[in-house]
Amino acid sequence: MKKVFFILLALYAKQVLAQKEVLLPPDKPAYDRKEEIIFDGKRYRVHNNYLTFGIGILESSIRDQSQKTAALDFQFHIRKQYFQTGALMSGDDLLGNNNTQFHFGYGYRIEKNTGNFAIYAGPTYFTGVEGSAGSPASFYDGFGAYLSAQAIYKVKYDIGLGLELFGDVSYKQAMGGLKIIVFFSGSYRGLKKNYNPNVRSERGK
Repeated sequence: MKKVFFILLALYAKQVLAQKEVLLPPDKPAYDRKEEIIFDGKRYRVHNNYLTFGIGILESSIRDQSQKTAALDFQFHIRKQYFQTGALMSGDDLLGNNNTQFHFGYGYRIEKNTGNFAIYAGPTYFTGVEGSAGSPASFYDGFGAYLSAQAIYKVKYDIGLGLELFGDVSYKQAMGGLKIIVFFSGSYRGLKKNYNPNVRSERGK
């Protein structure tokens, strides 16, 4: 009887342990590149890319006066991960060019119906010139680190206006500034239909 009792107890314990092993946390929703939402009677892609163009002002550790800047950035995604690539040009005057910077960053993005918020960081390559009138120009180039943070108010779901704080640090200079940016998203998919298979609430998932 003792042997039978211990055998049954061992089988019961094994079954309990086996049940605990299969209690896995619920899976996150699967990535669906075509997933859409409905807003203001129109369809928009949840996972989308966007373009920003901005002008602003920056301070540089190697310049005596504030610099005007213009920048263009393309923000894109690979599955649920977001990236930024772009260029920034600065000078004593708007569209002047004594420093040009190219950057590539990894980011975190939150998109709402009326807002878009993101932060990106990554490496940069820069090239520029310094010197005063009447003295020989000194050219430089190199690599640095870049950080930017965007806050955008959407006038429409795919068009907006906002601010972007940015900074760049390298062996040559430290610079930071603020830009007013225009936001254009590639999320628009068309007008709402009677049935929208890529909208979760309409396909029963």
